[in-house]
Amino acid sequence: MTPFRLGTRGSPLALVQAEMVRDALAAAHGIACEIVVIRTTGDKVQDRALAEIGGKALWTKELDRALLAGEIDAAVHSMKDVETIRPDMIAIAAVLPRADVCDRLVGAESIDALAPGAVIGTSSPRRAAQVRKLRPDVKTVLFRGNVDTRLAKLAAGEADATLLAAAGLARLGRHDVGIEIPTNMMLPAPAQGAVGIECRADDARARELLGAIDDPQTHACILAERAFLAELEADCHSPVAALAVIQGAILTLSAELLSEDGAHSVHGQIEGAPTDHALPRALARELLERAPPEIRRLFAGA
Repeated sequence: MTPFRLGTRGSPLALVQAEMVRDALAAAHGIACEIVVIRTTGDKVQDRALAEIGGKALWTKELDRALLAGEIDAAVHSMKDVETIRPDMIAIAAVLPRADVCDRLVGAESIDALAPGAVIGTSSPRRAAQVRKLRPDVKTVLFRGNVDTRLAKLAAGEADATLLAAAGLARLGRHDVGIEIPTNMMLPAPAQGAVGIECRADDARARELLGAIDDPQTHACILAERAFLAELEADCHSPVAALAVIQGAILTLSAELLSEDGAHSVHGQIEGAPTDHALPRALARELLERAPPEIRRLFAGA
C-alpha cells in the first residue's frame, strides 16, 4: 500500500511533531507514513516580523498548496501558527492531546528578577506586551527562528532573556531549559501546545484515518480559542492570549487583550458547554466593549 504522506515544515520541532503523528497513526492503524518536508516562506525569511511579511500564512501556504495538489495526504501544524480563517477545501481532521500550554523564561529566574531595563528577545506581540505589562522598564528586540536559533542569539548576548513555549522545549527534550511562567501571570497564545493535522475536506479516507487519533477535548478547546480569535479579527500585530479548559461537562475560556506596550489590558472569562459556539464570540464582544481605544484599534472586529 502507498504510504500515507505527512507534510511538514523542516524545523527540528516540526519534524518531531510529524513523527508524533506518524507514530500515532501507526499505533491506531498499523499503516506506514512518509514524512514529506515542505520548506515554507516563514522558515526562509528570519530577519523580519511575521506581520511585516504576510503573517501566519507564511507557515501554511506552501503546505496548503502541496495538500490541495495531492502531493501530500495531510499537513502537520503547530496550531498556534495556523491562520484563523482556513480555506473551505481544507479541514482540521485531528488534534493530538495538548502539551504544556505555558511559556518558559530563559535567561532569568523570574520576570521580577530581570535586571532593570533588560532586553527581551521575542517575535511575539503577545509575549512582548505581557512582559511589559509586568515590567514596563524592559525593552524587546526581534527574535525569530527555531528554538536553537533563538537560544544561540541569547547566548551571543543579543538579549538578556527570551520566552519560549514549554511544549516545544519538551518535545525537543529540553525539559530543563528555562523557568515556567504560570498561566495566571501570562496566558498563552490561542492553541499553544497543540499539534493539528489538516487534510483535504473531501478526502474521506484521510479524515477517517486521522479521526482515530483525534483528542476530542483538546480539539474542542482549540476550536473555542480559534473562534474567539475569529470574532476579534485579530492579526499578527494583535497582542491576544486565550486558553480554554474542560472540566467535566464545562468549558472555561479565559482571555486577555493588550495594547502593544502592555500599558493597557482587559481580561475576561466565560464558561458553558463545550459545544456552545456562541461562548467565544460572546467573550470577544465583551472584551472589545470594555477595551480602551489603545487596544480596540488593534482588532478589526472592534
